[in-house]
Amino acid sequence: MRALLVVNPRATATTERSRDVLVRALESAVELTVRYTERRGHATTLARAAAESGVDVVVTLGGDGTINEAVNGLLTAPAALAGLPGPAAYRVPALAVVPGGSTNVFARALGLPADWVDGTSVILDGLRDGRHRVINLGRADDRYFTFAAGLGLDAAVIRRVEQARLRGRTSTPGLYLRTMVGQFLTGLDRADPPMTLERPGETSDTGLGTIIVQNTAPWTYAGSRPVDPNPDASFDLGLDVLALRRLSVSGTTRTVTQLAWRSGEPHGKQVLRLHDLADFTVMSSRPQAFQLDGDYLGERQKVHFVSVRSALRVIC
Repeated sequence: MRALLVVNPRATATTERSRDVLVRALESAVELTVRYTERRGHATTLARAAAESGVDVVVTLGGDGTINEAVNGLLTAPAALAGLPGPAAYRVPALAVVPGGSTNVFARALGLPADWVDGTSVILDGLRDGRHRVINLGRADDRYFTFAAGLGLDAAVIRRVEQARLRGRTSTPGLYLRTMVGQFLTGLDRADPPMTLERPGETSDTGLGTIIVQNTAPWTYAGSRPVDPNPDASFDLGLDVLALRRLSVSGTTRTVTQLAWRSGEPHGKQVLRLHDLADFTVMSSRPQAFQLDGDYLGERQKVHFVSVRSALRVIC
């Protein structure tokens, strides 16, 4: 069995020791090639080339951003795009993830251990036993995502956090909370919600101020605590949505409190929740911050979301 290990050397929890131990462990089970990412988007190039060369498994050591890039490389390889019968999951290499980031939402949502040593053991056992899981993915226009996407407040907070990290700040739950408060109070036009969500055959939902799209639950983690606006979201179903119609101080504070303290699913007249969607489009009267799997991708005024069934095999 041939495998490619894609390592992000700048990932938060990645160390030279962890890389060396992981390489030795994988070399005992597979014919291994190791490549290091050198820039944003490089994991996509590496994973696509691996799929084209007939590699059986792509292993990532990094955070959710590295995983997202690798997934997009696999699913834009010629074999995935060939239009052959059957799910794309069986036309491209399987994916195995070793948690190396600060939050590791995808790995934790799969039920994988948070510790990289334990995570490596799960991968080795899965490779030995031929064990994998086939999951659905989300796609936003032409880019895939594994666990979540967002337009509006959610993505604007990620933009600010990324800017803070470039200035040397460490990614922590406290940094996200402070950034969210600052963005909400100073960075939003709350009086005129600009977004509309359109579903085939349904009445459009208008006047939306922020939108979160989930491919699984939870949406994210605050330290060890799962943050779960749509707890029924699943890798085995379509996409779930949480949207706020107006970002009033009182209404948004109530929703954030419900999420933070897990006091039930978010509810109220300003909350829109949709479950198991196959296809929908978000449009905005002005550009909105946009994120996929925790990476800020600029501003958009229109995004088409699709649930892609049986898209990926994951060793777990």
